[in-house]
Amino acid sequence: MTRVCLVGVEDVNLRYELLSRETARNALATYDLREPFDNAIGLETVSLGAAVALLNDLNWYLVRFVDEAMVLEPSVSETEWLSRDLAAAVRDDEVAPDEAARFLKVYGLESQGSDGEDEDETEATHGRTDASASGNSDSTDRTDDGQSRDGDPAGRKRLVEPMFVTRTGDGVPDYDLRDVEETLVERVTESEFGA
Repeated sequence: MTRVCLVGVEDVNLRYELLSRETARNALATYDLREPFDNAIGLETVSLGAAVALLNDLNWYLVRFVDEAMVLEPSVSETEWLSRDLAAAVRDDEVAPDEAARFLKVYGLESQGSDGEDEDETEATHGRTDASASGNSDSTDRTDDGQSRDGDPAGRKRLVEPMFVTRTGDGVPDYDLRDVEETLVERVTESEFGA
């Protein structure tokens, strides 16, 4: 299954904005919507083509309410997300999957307290939602909606301060913009990298 994650812009409630509009609500009606990160919507599609088609159908809303649209395609990478543009380029055979790993956008992941403030905790999010640059994610502590298994929403992570890096070997350069326990890696196109 190919996963899609839409991260809302800071000053809007993404779920409300998408589901309160008939066209977006109809486009999303057949999917099981999750909240893998704070102010984000996650879902699974049957293929990379279906994921790109859904993002195209939602384009009007993405431009207005979404900060980042990412696709996790297992045939390309089990742990690194693709930007919307890169996912479309891979689907259209403009970029080979093995050529899509050079330019990266690395996000820090911070925990959210129940009052919305950051917490200094080292709880890992589940491995199916995000990828840690160091490879240490824990699939036992989280459900697919980003909540801890005991139902506590306080453990939900939020994406913070992306850092653009170029992969020079097999690893990912360390994230150094904040002191975070985990990161999420997104592969981007060369034009997105230079923007």
